[in-house]
Formats: sequence, structure tokens, C-alpha cells
Amino acid sequence: MNTRAWLVISALAVALAGCKKPDEAAVATADKPAGPASSQMDKPSTPPVAGEDQSVLPEKPALQVATLDGMQYDLAAHRGKWVVVNFWATWCSPCLKEMPELSALDAMREHIEVIGLAYEEIEPTAMQVFLKTHPVVYPIAIVDVYDPPKDFATPRGLPMTYLMSPQGKVARQFMGPVTAKEIEAAIVAAAAALPRTSRPEKTHPARCRSR
Repeated sequence: MNTRAWLVISALAVALAGCKKPDEAAVATADKPAGPASSQMDKPSTPPVAGEDQSVLPEKPALQVATLDGMQYDLAAHRGKWVVVNFWATWCSPCLKEMPELSALDAMREHIEVIGLAYEEIEPTAMQVFLKTHPVVYPIAIVDVYDPPKDFATPRGLPMTYLMSPQGKVARQFMGPVTAKEIEAAIVAAAAALPRTSRPEKTHPARCRSR
């Protein structure tokens, strides 16, 4: 091999070696796994704590409380009727405003019952005195704010009301004050999805309003 041919071959070898490095770097970069920041974005959010969101409540919430009249109230014993579970307090102005309508609803609708849960620290005697100036026909129970009913979400505001279907399921949840008309409208809407035997008879909503 003459000197000229040897120089040509050597130059080609050097050129090929120089072109190979960028290709290897590109492959290495493409195969590099994603960093911690990108994998963190794919992690699912923290699941809600039981009792803090209606979506994680039991299908048929249980409620057993002692009422001011010395009786035991068991929500399961009232299946077959629509039950309004109302969290309230004596210091809550919107709560006091809706009490007359809830009382009239309980008194004038055979298929609807109301249970009032006083969510506050108050002695039974003080509550009885209070109810003399704010009378209602439905039962009232004082709820321990440190140990509220476990099958219902802890109230973050008052009033908070649950409408329970005749099957014992939550048909609607109301945050803030609610009227008798709104409750009856919710019953009509929820009853459309229930078996015909569970649907309430048609009644005139205006009769429920307190004067």
C-alpha cells in the first residue's frame, strides 16, 4: 500500500470515529428515564377521609340517638317514609328561621318525618327552655360535637340537612337553610327513580308552608 492510500484510509477512520459520539449521546438521552418531578405528577390524589364527603358515606347511614323526651330514635325504624335529618344549633339564625317550616312539614305530611340534631354544647334543660320559645313537633336530639354520628359527614356549616329516601338512602343533601317547598320538590325528583310503591301521593306543596 502506497503512502497516499494509507493517508486516505486513516482520514476516513478518524472521520467515522468523530461522527459516532453524537449518535451515542442522542441514544443515551432518549433512553434516560423520567425524573422524579414527572413521576410525581402521575400519582393519584389523596383519597377523601371517611365521613367528610357524601360520596364515601355508607349506602344506608345509621342513626341512633336519644331525644329530649327520653326516647330512642332509630333511623332504620322509619323506613318506608321520607326522613329529613336536620343538623342545627340554637345560635344559628338560618336554623331558627327554617324550624317552623320543618315542623309544619312533619305535622302535615304523613309520608315525611323530621329529626332535629342539635350540633352544639348545650345542657338538655337549657335546650328544653329554648324549645318553649321555638316549639317544634318533631323530635330533637343533642349531638356530641366531639363524637357526631359517624355515618354522616361532620357539619362544616349549619344548617345542614339530609333527605333520606324510604329505602334509607341519602336522596339529597342541603347545605344552608332549606324550605318545605324545596324539600317536597326534592322528594318529587328523587321519587321518579324509585319503585312505584315507594312514591309518595301527590300533595299540594303550599299546605306545608308555615304562616
